[in-house]
Amino acid sequence: MLRVLKAFFPALILTYLLAVALATASVMDSLRDMGVAVPSTVQIQSTWHDMLGMSSSYLVLLAVTFVLAFAAAAQVARLAGGGRTFWYPLAGAVGVLVLHLVLNLALQITVVAVARTAVGLAGQCLAGAVGGWVFARLSAPGMTMPAPAGDAS
Repeated sequence: MLRVLKAFFPALILTYLLAVALATASVMDSLRDMGVAVPSTVQIQSTWHDMLGMSSSYLVLLAVTFVLAFAAAAQVARLAGGGRTFWYPLAGAVGVLVLHLVLNLALQITVVAVARTAVGLAGQCLAGAVGGWVFARLSAPGMTMPAPAGDAS
């Protein structure tokens, strides 16, 4: 169980950071397309602001999504066979897709604006797939987490 938790949180955090960075970049690109000058410092500040601001909602939604998606992937992998590095990334991507579709249908809103477009939604799903891949690699039986730099134990 500890191995799974040690894999879950890095996968979740990486997915969240990637998804938010992609969303913010899309907004900044849209502003640039409208002729607004967006310096790189503003883009970095906006990304940081979004990462902090969306943590109480989107990060929590992604956590619930990953719990459900990875549990399903574990069952499918046991029943159907196949590699963990196939099922978990697929589960991460499909989980994020379902999250956005269900929230849109239930609440009539798009939680992350970038998901209104096919390319934006694909980017969010890609972030989910990356998280699934990280989870598959870090939670694999026999996988040991690398020691922090400078740790002699």
